[in-house]
Amino acid sequence: MSASSKPRRLRRSQLAVPGVSEKMLTKAAGLDVDHVFCDLEDAVAPSAKEGARQTIVDALNNLDWGNTVRCVRVNDVTTQWCHDDIISIVEGAGDNLDTIMLTKPFTAADVLFADKLLDQLEKKLGLKKRIGLECLIEEVEAMHNVWEIAHCCERLECIIFGMGDYAASQGMSVKDIGEATYPGDLWHYPRYQLTIAARAAGIDAVDGPYADFSNPEGYAEECKRSLILGMVGKWAIHPAQIGPAQDLFSPSQADVDLARELISVYRQAEAQGIGSVNHQGKMVDAATARVFQNIVDRADLIGM
Repeated sequence: MSASSKPRRLRRSQLAVPGVSEKMLTKAAGLDVDHVFCDLEDAVAPSAKEGARQTIVDALNNLDWGNTVRCVRVNDVTTQWCHDDIISIVEGAGDNLDTIMLTKPFTAADVLFADKLLDQLEKKLGLKKRIGLECLIEEVEAMHNVWEIAHCCERLECIIFGMGDYAASQGMSVKDIGEATYPGDLWHYPRYQLTIAARAAGIDAVDGPYADFSNPEGYAEECKRSLILGMVGKWAIHPAQIGPAQDLFSPSQADVDLARELISVYRQAEAQGIGSVNHQGKMVDAATARVFQNIVDRADLIGM
């Protein structure tokens, strides 16, 4: 499956919801958020993981999720839960599941394990659509191997920077997950490296959590930083973060209108054999048109 043929999904905001909470899952289904991942990993104690699988299956099958992308975050491949997480969720929810989020892959081989297991399940169950994979880059080994991971299988749709576990893996001195407490931007290099790998593979790059949900200004600043680098969205660990993320990762209508206008101007010039043109004080050429095409593509996906 080429990048152009993969499902196009909105990921301006990815909302984390504990898989053990029927109440929170029910609330999440009504929030009109781009993406929800029902969590079987950090938000669920070991003794509750098996029961949480059925809670999530019931939510996926019985709640009205509207246009929200329905994802389940499973435990990593080094644990005793990963295999049964994937099998139980896919067998239980089937076509009511859009993607599986795999935690803590160290190499492409970890991702390929999930890819093959999903391939077998889809054939066994006769599912109508392919289940996508999303991967959290959370370990220094994974960041070192991020290019290989991003390109390892056609099922992969998205890689996410999990800066909490990443900070621990690198031995960083960080008080609040997601804050850039450093001269400059603490997260700039890993965000940049991850986004380059994702863009080269034709998949989405998403930024991870910002723990202090009582600080909307700090959260908005981190959204802006990841957007500038080419990321398409950011996690929300609380519903209060959904609106800011979906607003900030959406172009303004004025920007969309200008982008469409400048692309049209360039196409007209191109048809006349002109490589660049001055339009209202702006130089428009092929590179400019590519930059503005990114804005138009995002607007089209959003429905603007």
